[in-house]
Amino acid sequence: MSYARTGLVDGTGAELDAVEVPGKLQALVRQGRQGTQYTDGPGGPAMWAARPAGTRTLSVRHSLSTTFGDLEAFNKSILRAGLLTIIVVLPPVWLVAGEMSRRLRTAAGTARRIAAGDLDARISAKPRPFDEIAEISGAVDSMAASLQTRLRSEQRFTADVAHELRTPLMGLVTAAELLPDGEVERYVRDRVHALCALVEDLLEISRLDAGVERADPQHCALVPLLEETVERVAVPATVLVGATTDPADVRAWTDPRRLERIVANLVVNAHRHGRPPVTVTVGVDAGTGVPTVSVRDRGPGFPTGLLDDGPQRFRTGARERGKGHGLGLTIALGQAHVVGATLTFGNAPDGGALALVQLPPVPPAEPTHD
Repeated sequence: MSYARTGLVDGTGAELDAVEVPGKLQALVRQGRQGTQYTDGPGGPAMWAARPAGTRTLSVRHSLSTTFGDLEAFNKSILRAGLLTIIVVLPPVWLVAGEMSRRLRTAAGTARRIAAGDLDARISAKPRPFDEIAEISGAVDSMAASLQTRLRSEQRFTADVAHELRTPLMGLVTAAELLPDGEVERYVRDRVHALCALVEDLLEISRLDAGVERADPQHCALVPLLEETVERVAVPATVLVGATTDPADVRAWTDPRRLERIVANLVVNAHRHGRPPVTVTVGVDAGTGVPTVSVRDRGPGFPTGLLDDGPQRFRTGARERGKGHGLGLTIALGQAHVVGATLTFGNAPDGGALALVQLPPVPPAEPTHD
């Protein structure tokens, strides 16, 4: 190829001895080497290529202004398309996601209510094709209905058995009264009395399960009420009042008969499964101001299963806490629910089982008019 003395080389787009060639690229050519270099000068961005041509420099400059302009236009188009997509797509997606989240929260809340014992709770979601949330909701409702049917069947069975046992038990009581005095007579009467108490407990549990029990709250002084309760139970127990509490100030708004039943069951359970002394302490919660009643023994404490799962009927837990049918604490918990109290079970730091009853707040007394 022949080269012109200076200027452009015809038909190639190259140029000989161009003065605009970057200095570093010129130094590379003087060393007999070829190369490329990017520049961004007054003429805009460009890519230079140069090589030796004898003793001269052959260079090519390719402007990148058009390419960069096209890339910038492309980026703007992508940005506009992305913004348009967000504006058009995001609201429906947000609405759909919000609806799905709401339905899932509803299902989770209903499942928690069922787990807490409210077997009447239902999600009631309408069946939809290809809707997994509706399928889950239907499965939860079906499970709750099945559990409710089984539980009610067991409750009816328990109530029916207890009612059917009443008649023959009355006959046994009469027959025991006719036995001649002696060891056999005392044993038979004791067993008949225990069986009667068990039947009455079963009937009480069936009423609690059915939700027909209603409280009759009234203002009452706690200390005299609990002293009478302990005396009626006829087991060794001591009623104490908190050190900072005035006995005359401890009043409660509750059903006295049901509170007696709760405390009596707790005292009997402490006497039967724990060790003396058994104490019933009356006080007022410092944080909430509500009246409290605690029953404590000095035995091995409540078993872990009872603390984790609560009292279970016909299960007494730890073997070292003695024998029993496990209905006393179940009844106490049910009656506490009826009167709106909170019954919690724990173990004292220095040993012994501790049951705490937190009664509802006392409402202000209504003014009297002469």
